[in-house]
Amino acid sequence: MKLDAFTAFCESLPHATYVRQWGDSHVWKIGGKVFAIAGDEKGEITGVSFKVTPIAFHILKDQPGCRGAPYMASRGMKWIQRFSDETMSDDELLTYLRDSYRLVGAGLTKKMQRELGLSPESPRGFPS
Repeated sequence: MKLDAFTAFCESLPHATYVRQWGDSHVWKIGGKVFAIAGDEKGEITGVSFKVTPIAFHILKDQPGCRGAPYMASRGMKWIQRFSDETMSDDELLTYLRDSYRLVGAGLTKKMQRELGLSPESPRGFPS
């Protein structure tokens, strides 16, 4: 996946913010919490890390082109890093990134969810 496509997708998610940190990584957050991290080399993504459910982590961690995300998974967090498209296509990656956004957003405080219009009672809720 090209960095431009990754950036355009993350940018399209409501309230997503961007920062470069951790050794020049492309980090996307919602409510100040990370939902996606990408490294790149000359505009080509070298790896994308994202939060997943426990069952998805169990399935994906041993698939070709995927592994437990360095640092995150070693600390017990359910994060996967996709480093090639052997198992996961770019379209599937985008689905996982949207799911990561939702998982992280759902973990925000109720106050923050209300402020961002993401709480279940909000007419907007999470994007589909």
